[in-house]
Amino acid sequence: MSIRMRFTIWRPLATAATAALMATALTPATAQAGPRTSEPVHSYDNAIRESVWVDTGLDGDGDGRSDRVAVDIVRPREPARQGRKVPVIMDASPYYSCCGRGNDSQRKTYDANGDVVQMPLYYDNYFVPRGYAFVGVDLAGTNRSDGCVDVGGHSDIQSAKAVVDWLNGRAKGYTTRTGPTRAKATSWTNGRTGMIGKSYDGTIANGVAATGVKGLKTIVPIGAISSWYDYYFAKGAPLFGSGPDWLSNYVESPDARARCAAVQQRIVAGAPRTGDWTPLWSERNYVRDARKVRASVFVIHGMQDLNVRAKHFGQWWDALAKHGVERKIWLSQVGHVDPFDFRRAEWVDTLHRWFDHELLGYDNGIDDEPMADIERSPDHWVTSNVWPPRATQPTTLRPAEGTQDGVGTLGLTRGSGTGTFTDDPGRNETDWAAHIDRPTPDKAGFVTGPLTRDLRLSGSSKVTVTATPSTSTAHLSAVLVDLGPDTIRDYAAAGEGITTLTRRTCWGASTTGDSACFRETATKTADVDYTILSRGWADLGNHASDREGVPLRPGTPYTITLDLAATDHVVPAGHRLALIVAGTDRGLIEPPSTRPTLTLDLSRTKARVPLVGGAEAFRKATSGTAPAPSPSVLDGVAGPRAAQRIPEAS
Repeated sequence: MSIRMRFTIWRPLATAATAALMATALTPATAQAGPRTSEPVHSYDNAIRESVWVDTGLDGDGDGRSDRVAVDIVRPREPARQGRKVPVIMDASPYYSCCGRGNDSQRKTYDANGDVVQMPLYYDNYFVPRGYAFVGVDLAGTNRSDGCVDVGGHSDIQSAKAVVDWLNGRAKGYTTRTGPTRAKATSWTNGRTGMIGKSYDGTIANGVAATGVKGLKTIVPIGAISSWYDYYFAKGAPLFGSGPDWLSNYVESPDARARCAAVQQRIVAGAPRTGDWTPLWSERNYVRDARKVRASVFVIHGMQDLNVRAKHFGQWWDALAKHGVERKIWLSQVGHVDPFDFRRAEWVDTLHRWFDHELLGYDNGIDDEPMADIERSPDHWVTSNVWPPRATQPTTLRPAEGTQDGVGTLGLTRGSGTGTFTDDPGRNETDWAAHIDRPTPDKAGFVTGPLTRDLRLSGSSKVTVTATPSTSTAHLSAVLVDLGPDTIRDYAAAGEGITTLTRRTCWGASTTGDSACFRETATKTADVDYTILSRGWADLGNHASDREGVPLRPGTPYTITLDLAATDHVVPAGHRLALIVAGTDRGLIEPPSTRPTLTLDLSRTKARVPLVGGAEAFRKATSGTAPAPSPSVLDGVAGPRAAQRIPEAS
C-alpha cells in the first residue's frame, strides 16, 4: 500500500473526528478542513501524573505470580475533563534508573506519592501540552518493575507490548505493584500509540512492532538494533569481549539481579562466545518478522555508528521495504547520537509533524515530502524522494594486482593473481587506509584512479573473498574508503560528531521538577585525507554457514561473503574509491586465537556495491586518466576506541 493510499483511508476518519471535537470553536468551513498542527493549549504544570503497573502475563523471576511492569504517565488534564481521548507517545526503556537518558543523563524522579516528577527527555514537556499523553515504561527487571531483563527477548518485548495492549483495553493494569485495584486506560486514551527511543529503547520499539500488535500506529527507532546477534557478532566474528549477560546484569535493578540468576544463566548458555547462531538469537531477530509490522517506521541512524552499527538499519529497512511498510529515514554523519543533539530544531519540528500525522490524523503534508534526509557534509542535508534511489543498481567491482605488491586496482574487469596479508591485532581500518598507497603486511588494498565525476553509493554492500589461511582460525574485515580531502563530522571523538555546550534551549513547558531546557551542542569536525564509508567483518570459519563456524584447514581456500554496513555517500570527482581486505579490525572486532597469513584469490574476490547509475556510472566516473598519487601517509580520524558493550553509551 502506498503512503498516499494509506493516508487517504485514515484522513476522512481523522477529519470527521477532529471536526466533531472542535465544532464549537470553529466555523463550519474551517472545521471541515481540519487542523494541520497541534498547538500547546493544555497546561503542563497541571497535567495528570500517575503510575500504573501492567500485568505482562509472564513470571520471569519465578516468584509464582505474574510480573507487573511500571508505567509512568503524564497526560493533559483538560481533555479528560471534556471527555476527549488522546493518543500516546511511549518510550520503553531499561535505563530510567540505572544509567540515565539523553545527553543530560536524566533519570526518573518521584514525589512522596510515587508519581513521576521528572520524566527524562523532552517528549512529555513538548507533546503533553499539544494533546498527547506520554508514557515511560520500565522494562521488566528494571527500576520499579517485576521480572527479569532478557536483552531483547520475549520478556523485554512483552514488557512493552503488554502496555500497548493495556492502552487498548486488552491487558490488565493495577494502581499498585502488588494490589488488586484495577486501572483502565480506555477512559482517557484512544489507544493510538507511537513508540520512540534511542538505542535499546528504539530496539524495543522495533521488537514490539515486529509482533504486529494492534494499536501501535508508528515507531521512531533511533540508532536501534534490528537483530541482537548482529550487535554481538558479525558472521561468527565477535564484536565485543562480552555477551548479553553482561548487559542484563548492568541494567537490572538490584532486587531483580538477586532473583534473576536462572534467567542470567539461560542467557549465558544461549549465547556462547563461539559466535554460533542459537535459538536465543532467533528469538531476538526482529528482521525475520518484518512481515508482521503494522506500524509506520521512521528510522534515524548515524552512518558512522560504531556501537549499534549501521548494518542494523540497513537490513531492517530492506525487510520493511520488501513487505510494503510505510517508512521514512534520516541518515547522519554522526556516531551513536540522537537527532535532538545534532539537528535539534529541524528534528523537533519533523517529529511533531510526524506524530500529528500518524497519531492525530492531521493532513499536514509530511506524507508528500521526500522519504529520506541525508547529511552529505556536516550540517548540510539533502533529500531523496525514495531511498535508496530507484536508479541504484548492485554493481560488481573486482580487485586486481597493481604495479607493486599490496597496492592493487579496483574496476569492473575480473582480475587475476593473489593478494597476501598477515593478521595484526594491533592495527585497524584507519591504519590500513592511511597507508593505502604503499605495501604493508597487514592488508590488501585495491584502488580506482581519480574519478572524473561524482559516484554515489546508496544502500548495503557485500564483499565476497576467497582466502587461504595459514592457521586453523582467521577473522576478516572488508572496508570501503573514499580517498580524498574532506571535512567530516569527527565521529571518532568523544561526542561522536558533536560537542556539548553549556547554554540551554527549551523545548516545551517546564515545572519545578522537570525542566524542558537542555544543553545545546555544536558540530565537531575533522579535516581528513580519507573517509571510511562502510565496513563489515566475518570469521572465515563460517564460510559454509552463517550460523555455525568450523575449524579451518591450513592451506585450503575458503569462500565467504561479508555483509557491509548500509550507507549513503558520494565519492566526489577527483577522489578515489578503495576496497581494503584485512584481518582483525582493532577496536571493532576481537582477534582470532592465531595470527594467520591469508592469501586472496583475486579472480574469486569481488565487491557488490549499490551504485546510483550502476556499472555505467562507475565506467563513466573511472574513464579518465590521471597521474598516480604519491605514496604518502594519509590523515583520518582517530582509530576506533574499544567497542561499547552498552547500546546507549556515546
